[in-house]
Amino acid sequence: MAKTMVRLADYQDRYETIRLERRDGILLMQLHTEGRDYVNSGPAHTELVDLFANVAADHENRIIILTGTGDTFGDSIKNPWDSTDEDDTDPVARVHYEGRRIMQGILDVEAPMIAAINGPLTKLPPFALTCDITICSENATFSDVVHFTDAGIVPGDGVQTVWMHLLGPNRGRYFLLMGQELSAQEALDLGVVNEVVPRERLLPRAWEIAERLNQRSHVTLRYSRLVLNQRYRRQMLEDLPLGYGMQWLGIATAPALS
Repeated sequence: MAKTMVRLADYQDRYETIRLERRDGILLMQLHTEGRDYVNSGPAHTELVDLFANVAADHENRIIILTGTGDTFGDSIKNPWDSTDEDDTDPVARVHYEGRRIMQGILDVEAPMIAAINGPLTKLPPFALTCDITICSENATFSDVVHFTDAGIVPGDGVQTVWMHLLGPNRGRYFLLMGQELSAQEALDLGVVNEVVPRERLLPRAWEIAERLNQRSHVTLRYSRLVLNQRYRRQMLEDLPLGYGMQWLGIATAPALS
């Protein structure tokens, strides 16, 4: 048995918006809001920080499957500045810290990760798209409607890093500045996802992939993810502070310039 700093029993039942179960070293992480489609809220945002830290520290996690609930993966946002901490007097600093830790934390997980995108991903930081293998259902769509296009703010929160990484500079800039929406097939054609499957086949296919990968040794699995994502981790570390800083400089100065 691999040594671990934390065990699943330490964190399995501590989250209100993430359901966890593990079988043969494969950890299923399912995002939800009261058992239904996931809503990007302040408390949910906070839970993701703690989740990825614990998942990374638990070396009994050999493979990770990340998915959502219902017909959407991240298509709803509600009061992202809310906090369960009554002493939270600086929500901007908190959200910036949490946002950086979410995007960096998922890349710090050393076990290979499979994203199973079960529907539209439009109003959630695209941390799932940093997984090693991404599959999606036929009803999935991909866009960023919470920054430049709808809110008129600088594309930050890691969206600038993820989409430029996945699409390349020319397509990435167009995607973010024009509010482009990609269908599941377009995402496949552009290399954003690796497979498109019927909705009912999404989780079974994710488990098939996980079980195939799980035939490799624990060391090979972890070190492969480290090697394959080293450049991505470095890029995320360098880009995130600039994105957040420019985002909030724009918010602070735009009213005075209008």
